[in-house]
Amino acid sequence: MKTRCRLALALGLAMTAALVHAATAPLQMSWEVVRNEFTAQHPAGRSLVALEIANRGSEALPAAGWAIYFSAIAGVETGAAVEGHVRLERVIGTLFRIRPETGFIALAPAHAMRIAFYQPEVMLMMDKAPQAPYLVYDDRPEVGLAVADYRIVPSTRPEQVDMGPGAPVVGAEALYARQAAIVDLPPDALPPVFPPPLQYQRGAGTLVLTSAPRVRGTPALRAEMALARAMLQPLFASTKHDALPPPLRLSVGAIAGQPSAEAYELVIDAAAGIAIQGRTAAGVSRGLQTLRSLLPAGPSAAVVALQPLRIVDAPRFEYRGLMLDVARNFQDKATLLRLLDLMARYKLNKLHLHLTDDEGWRIEIDGLPELTGVGARRGHPAGSAEHLPPAHGSGPALDDPHGSGHYTRADYIEILRYAAARRIEVIPEIEMPGHARAAVKAMEWRAAQRRHAGLADADRYRLSDPGDRSQYRSAQLYSDNVIDPGLPSSYAFIERVVAALVAMHRQAGVPLRTLHVGGDELPRGAWEQSPASRAAMHKLKEATTAALWDRYYERVDAILRAQGLVAAGWEELGSRKSLASGDAGLEPNPAFVGRGFQIYVWNNAWDTEDLAYQLANAGYTTILAPVTNLYFDMAHLENPYEHGHNWARYIDLDTVFDLVPLDMLRSAPTSAVPRPGQQALTEAGRRHIRGLEATLFSETLREPRRIDAMLMPRLLALAERAWSADPAWARETDPERAAALHRADWSRFVNQLGKQVLPRLDAEAGGVAYRIPPPGLRLVDGRVEVNSQLPGLALRYTSDDTEPLATSAAVVGPIAAKGAIRVAAFDRNGRGGRSSRLVNP
Repeated sequence: MKTRCRLALALGLAMTAALVHAATAPLQMSWEVVRNEFTAQHPAGRSLVALEIANRGSEALPAAGWAIYFSAIAGVETGAAVEGHVRLERVIGTLFRIRPETGFIALAPAHAMRIAFYQPEVMLMMDKAPQAPYLVYDDRPEVGLAVADYRIVPSTRPEQVDMGPGAPVVGAEALYARQAAIVDLPPDALPPVFPPPLQYQRGAGTLVLTSAPRVRGTPALRAEMALARAMLQPLFASTKHDALPPPLRLSVGAIAGQPSAEAYELVIDAAAGIAIQGRTAAGVSRGLQTLRSLLPAGPSAAVVALQPLRIVDAPRFEYRGLMLDVARNFQDKATLLRLLDLMARYKLNKLHLHLTDDEGWRIEIDGLPELTGVGARRGHPAGSAEHLPPAHGSGPALDDPHGSGHYTRADYIEILRYAAARRIEVIPEIEMPGHARAAVKAMEWRAAQRRHAGLADADRYRLSDPGDRSQYRSAQLYSDNVIDPGLPSSYAFIERVVAALVAMHRQAGVPLRTLHVGGDELPRGAWEQSPASRAAMHKLKEATTAALWDRYYERVDAILRAQGLVAAGWEELGSRKSLASGDAGLEPNPAFVGRGFQIYVWNNAWDTEDLAYQLANAGYTTILAPVTNLYFDMAHLENPYEHGHNWARYIDLDTVFDLVPLDMLRSAPTSAVPRPGQQALTEAGRRHIRGLEATLFSETLREPRRIDAMLMPRLLALAERAWSADPAWARETDPERAAALHRADWSRFVNQLGKQVLPRLDAEAGGVAYRIPPPGLRLVDGRVEVNSQLPGLALRYTSDDTEPLATSAAVVGPIAAKGAIRVAAFDRNGRGGRSSRLVNP
């Protein structure tokens, strides 16, 4: 009874806090870059930035007794501010605060002040600016008052966008040059479907349908039959007709010459109707998506006419995936279901769900309610043991829908079934042993509560040693985010979580086959001063944390094998530190070769371009997820108006298109010579490359529309690379011929997107807010010439420096008007993209 009362009291306090946190501070704030600086002490650059704070309340902001908190993924230089008589302090992780120092003068109502300080990198991307500021008074430390009126001022002045020598911002003229090779192609010069199939042959005549065909298939194709009916029925204005059209026949059978389980043959015949045969049900599902792309897009009609066609198709790679991070910023079930529909359209078949990380645990686990009660909630107070601190723009409110939230068992089971109906496998990821702060803190809370209640099993699932004095800091600035491998309770916890996931998959009727167990970015120094870990190390032949790592994953693998699961993880799972040539790096770890681990390799930068090939050559099943091509949280261009990160590379649509999966050392469209010591992919290694995965981490992503813009249309380039055969330019050895083939294929690709794929998406799923690229502009003989990355999008302009609208003048050739010319592209529904600007004097 006492435990129940304490729980009720805790829940009541949490609800009260959440309501209080909804209050706002009487402040108005803005942030901007003052200038970027490059010095001998900071050769990579840093930014002097300014916060403007205005008091819009009726009382003064006092000279002392308050702090302003904010998230800053790029960090800040702590200590005394350059200007403003305040001090900057790191609270935890990437949460910082400003506190007044001696000399700070109370800010009277209707007055403003400026604070200037440094951020330790060049702040070109506005998404990396301080986020979600809130005010806390010392006499009410449990209350966070959100600064609702907060503005990030985009950088426009030269000193604000200075990226250092040889690193210009990409503007309108640079875009024109990059897009100049694109040729506007007629629709009949394009393949009939996307991604381009292995074989297609057009036929004679026309298949005329006056009503939706009957769908015939076996009970094993129930999901495909339902999808077919849902695709066909809305096309017809009426269901009453004198004669029934020929049926749509779905079947499973061999596809000549195609061993893939997802191979299919689609036949549209003027007399016999439509038939799809897949090697398995998954093949039938892929064939239906191809049929969808051939059907009319738009409102229902009296007659549907289809050109006869035969397609034989199969995927290049078995694994064609997308990883979505729902831990840093949570996304609800509806967003995932919508994403699964999008994946199915383009024949992607693996959704890798990053369910847990330092900033959130997003899946209900039976018997461990603390994981979501503590680990799925973020808010103020930042030091509370009952929830996690604010991060990544979630602010002080405990009910923020992206800082807080999780999938219930019922939610997760529904997601699994929805994915399975589209023949998509969901691969859950439970991060360990690093990136585990949400779990660590939840289990600390559980232990404390049960110990206080006098329960004997208080430490049964504890993940941290109370005596641990290890000194470390993770990439995200945490010093308490690792699971201790010396504690038996750590393995009890893993067993409990794995069993719960297996049970949910079983209840969904979708067996769990692979569990991603993280493995990345264990901080240097972790475990070294943990009594439990030190005791475990002394029992090993080598008393090192590296040996303890191997022992940890041996036990994790045993837990998974007991449930019939394959262990998957990031590259560190199959790697170990190497000191070859005196440079610390990674090399394949022989300890786990042959265990069947599935390794996801993101790191192909910083002299590790061949790491994925090293692992595949060593015998590891490898998924390619290269940060330089497939990290879709990276910004598209070097421009402050773009969204996303830039710590690895800027990744525009062509950067994804240019990926040559089995020859990543090749720089399209010509080959590069590997540096000494780098490995090319061997014939044996090629057999271990299972596929490709795009990655979308969510530190800068909160709203679903932002997810759309970061994924699309880059996801289409991934879909083509993962499904279609290697393009001719990737196989050509002559540099000039390869370059010509590449230009032609790039033009085909962007024309297919702009004239086939995206217009259909506008018509059938108009809520997908894909990125509409800014046009390229150049001034020639007093006129502004315009080009677009995606031919087929409408281009509209103004000449008075105002933003173009869907009703603005259309671009039909070079623009003769004088003044500040702005041009933007628009989709079929009138939604516009970012404009480009050029002055025509």
